[in-house]
Amino acid sequence: MTRSETVRPVTRILLAGDHFVRNSLLAEALYRALGPLTVEPRLEELTLPWPLEPFGPVAEVTEASDAEDAMIAALEGAEVCVTQMGPFTEKVLAASPGLRLIVVCRGGPVNVNAAAARARGVHVCFAPGRNAAATAEFTVGLMLSALRRIPEAHHALAADGRWDATHYTYEDCGLELEDTPVGLIGYGAVGSRVARVLSAFGARVEVYDPYVRGDVHGMRAGSLEALLARSRVLTLHARLTPESRHLIGARELALLPRGSVLVNAARGALLDTDALCDALDSGQLRAAALDTYEQEPPPPGSRLFRTPNLLMTPHVAGASRAVAEKAARIAAAEVARYVRGEPLAHALRGER
Repeated sequence: MTRSETVRPVTRILLAGDHFVRNSLLAEALYRALGPLTVEPRLEELTLPWPLEPFGPVAEVTEASDAEDAMIAALEGAEVCVTQMGPFTEKVLAASPGLRLIVVCRGGPVNVNAAAARARGVHVCFAPGRNAAATAEFTVGLMLSALRRIPEAHHALAADGRWDATHYTYEDCGLELEDTPVGLIGYGAVGSRVARVLSAFGARVEVYDPYVRGDVHGMRAGSLEALLARSRVLTLHARLTPESRHLIGARELALLPRGSVLVNAARGALLDTDALCDALDSGQLRAAALDTYEQEPPPPGSRLFRTPNLLMTPHVAGASRAVAEKAARIAAAEVARYVRGEPLAHALRGER
């Protein structure tokens, strides 16, 4: 049987990219992955406004661009859609009867109503691990910045023209990573990379993840409470589930040694915001660094903006050019598998 006889004739593919995972990246990756075909699919494009406009809940899905009507119009006649922020709600899926494959350029398809897609025979794929390296690197950057007060030192000198000598006093100078006990909650694609990097710094790494078996870099904690009691630095890498929401609250923060540092570049709702602010106000935490928040962006009156010793970045840990390029390649490979009639590599559980 020739290759052309095994290829599924897909006539129309919608690229619903944005200003990060650009349609030009998706198109280039698709052409490379598909190679020469007897019938070339027509690529249509829709550019969604993220990140220039923040994502949010759209009907029953989360973390999507508010563009249901634009998606419905663009999906007319499409069998395949590749997107990052397109909202695949019940409304959008019901209006797109020819759709058979959605490939989401993210670690999880939270912008897709998976049950509604399954009921209509629509396969849903995603791009696991696309931003693991970028997020791990950024997490360590946040950690170093919080430990060594790098942003404050920069601001004092560059913005105020002030040579701040307090950064060299014993009371106010920062901690170093070497020999410092660092606790990691979660040992997935990001957490495991962070653990390896911290081990190279000479940190005393301890990991808590009841869902991971086998060896880890560093020690394995028998319980969350034991990990917290020993951690001068705590970094969060768990998935957000109903069980892990507010995993770290007032009780857990009180278990940390006084003067500890906390970093969260995972999901904002893993952490109770008010409890964090209380811990920083009281000095229980020496510093904290956040890239994610319970509400994004935080509202203008948020207590976070009035809390001392808090480093904040706008959910950019996964923002690197390599991430966008990796996401496009992973997505394109899934489309190529679908076209060739091969099993999908990163489909939702139970699909092929």
